[in-house]
Amino acid sequence: MENGAATQNEGKDPSAFLSEIIGSPVVVKLNSGVVYKGELQSVDGYMNIALEKTEEYVNGVKRRTYGDAFVRGNNVMYISEDV
Repeated sequence: MENGAATQNEGKDPSAFLSEIIGSPVVVKLNSGVVYKGELQSVDGYMNIALEKTEEYVNGVKRRTYGDAFVRGNNVMYISEDV
């Protein structure tokens, strides 16, 4: 990248990024391919994730809605902000 063209989150530690987006809508994709969309409530040192207002998607199709959900960190492929 050219000088000054660095992205906002480049070089930021993942736990700092996740701490900043607590309370925001996120997308969590699991190693199995299942996707959860919800409001990030907490993340711990093992990357375990607590979500509220959670929706579960399998193959792009909404399957279930949960009030609260807890995802074990070792199952997570990625977490991103839902735009």
